[in-house]
Amino acid sequence: MKFNTKTIHGGQKPDKAYGSIMPPVYQTSTFAQSTPGGHKGYAYARSGNPTRHALENAFASIENGTHGLAFSSGLAAIDAVLKLLKCGDEVISTNDLYGGTYRLFTEIYENFGIKFHFIGMENANHIEDYINDNTKLIWVETPTNPMLNIIDIEMTAKIAKKHDVLLAVDNTFATPYLQRPLDLGADIVMHSATKYLGGHSDLVMGALMVKNSDLADRLYFIQNASGAICGPQDSFLALRGIKTLHVRMQRHCENAKAVATYLSKHPKVEYVYWPGFKNHPNHTLASAQMSGFGGMVSFTTKGNNYEAAIRIVEHLKVFTLAESLGGVESLAGHPASMTHASIPKEQRENIGVVDSLIRLSVGIEDEDDLIADLKQALDK
Repeated sequence: MKFNTKTIHGGQKPDKAYGSIMPPVYQTSTFAQSTPGGHKGYAYARSGNPTRHALENAFASIENGTHGLAFSSGLAAIDAVLKLLKCGDEVISTNDLYGGTYRLFTEIYENFGIKFHFIGMENANHIEDYINDNTKLIWVETPTNPMLNIIDIEMTAKIAKKHDVLLAVDNTFATPYLQRPLDLGADIVMHSATKYLGGHSDLVMGALMVKNSDLADRLYFIQNASGAICGPQDSFLALRGIKTLHVRMQRHCENAKAVATYLSKHPKVEYVYWPGFKNHPNHTLASAQMSGFGGMVSFTTKGNNYEAAIRIVEHLKVFTLAESLGGVESLAGHPASMTHASIPKEQRENIGVVDSLIRLSVGIEDEDDLIADLKQALDK
């Protein structure tokens, strides 16, 4: 089954009761039992719910995995992965990553004795310099947030397997429409399903997808024991969103290309970060690893002026100034004061998250309207 068909039918069957094409919303906390332990597959909704199960089947299908798990948020999904570790273990992570992930790593898990190395991973061979007997996990974002660097998943997977280390890939920006890390050797794929998988800015959810049944069992145990599950209504909404992922991503990619091209020619713009440009340092890798370049674009204005960047995002009218990304509507954000404010200023500026950086999540509106909106805001 090809991807576009999987988004609609992958892992799905009509409901057994009445043949409903969409799974019903099983809005219940518990299930009747005929005798203690005698039930029809579900006993308590934290441990499992038919609506959530249908979504988890879809999650597994679109990433070519065998198991999917749906969480209450992307950070809850990351938290479950970190709970595979113990005091004294070490993690190698890209140095350009979502601020919430950085905060979870440094403000929560470092306190439990887990050590993190934040490094540039554009040269995958650099990773081996940090691997030792305590290394248990490599955490990768690609494309990275917000600098849109590209990391070689296949090469990183080979390094991880050589040293018997787990490789987890945050695939939120690319989505499985553009890139499938499990096929490239990753052990775990994570999504903030709040973003492109849900696609309509109406839910908060995380996802993990794996191919190894033992690893799936460990993660399910952690999820059930910790309780970070999503509800049935959000599961229904996410499953609905997945069914249009392929058509939405096509338009996201088309519009992002048009926006990036426009910005690259604007006299007030210093630099545009978009892996589709041939002068992007990872363009060749992106062309080989991904089937398109995604809907995210970041750019800086000339002079690295904080006030100018703020004026731009405040004057946008079609783009909405807001946290998050990946919805059908276009969003704009200022990473230094919003999504990445939890990262120390010197550290974030070292990776390019300067005061003038603006991150755009390019939606599926008409590209002419998006460009006109950027023009009038830049003219301010």
